[in-house]
Amino acid sequence: MNSDTYLVDSVIRSRKAVRVFRPDAVSKQDVIDILDVARTAPSNSNTQPWRVHVLAGGARQQLSDALARAHTDGAHPQLQHMPDPLPDSYRLRQEDFGARYYGALGIDKADVDARSQATGRNFEFFGAPLGMIFTIDAQLKKYSWLDYGLFIQNIMIAARSRGLDTCPQVSFARYQEVIAKHLDIEAAHEVVCGMSLGYADEDSVVNRLELPREPVVRFARFAGLDA
Repeated sequence: MNSDTYLVDSVIRSRKAVRVFRPDAVSKQDVIDILDVARTAPSNSNTQPWRVHVLAGGARQQLSDALARAHTDGAHPQLQHMPDPLPDSYRLRQEDFGARYYGALGIDKADVDARSQATGRNFEFFGAPLGMIFTIDAQLKKYSWLDYGLFIQNIMIAARSRGLDTCPQVSFARYQEVIAKHLDIEAAHEVVCGMSLGYADEDSVVNRLELPREPVVRFARFAGLDA
């Protein structure tokens, strides 16, 4: 393998979900360059199902304020992004993440109010100067959502290669109506997720969390390959 291979591997491995950002501004040109790279993601029959709303400054703050109010009011139904019950193999990993994350924040599992406040930080984009909202035409099938995931991964890798950090956030999808009122979302589009983008606060304990990944032998099966 050449040095470029190791460089790409290093960028991918260094990507992590950052939940405390410095306020340092991100240039518009950096964002354009990142999206320009990300748009090369493959999609079924080249349909390119992604739509991106990039927010900074007052526009970001106005949306954050509206989402904070909605989160506090609790009037919107909970987002069902996992099956209930969650199969044990997934549930155990989810519980491990919760223990690590809330433990780093010093929040007890039984402290519902503190956990809610921590969740509310999502809608402040974790202090990042720039936020993104991703939407998709609701008519499209799950295969287009797969395409979307490839696009979002490209964004995160391209950002990381420029020294920037990200956090993809499905929690935004709960507030479709609130977001639609603030952004010029196309008809029949729904929110896929949000994303925080900026420079990580390296002093944050939360940002130093190391989350375990299953080894290859646990999730891959090989047939017809040489040893």
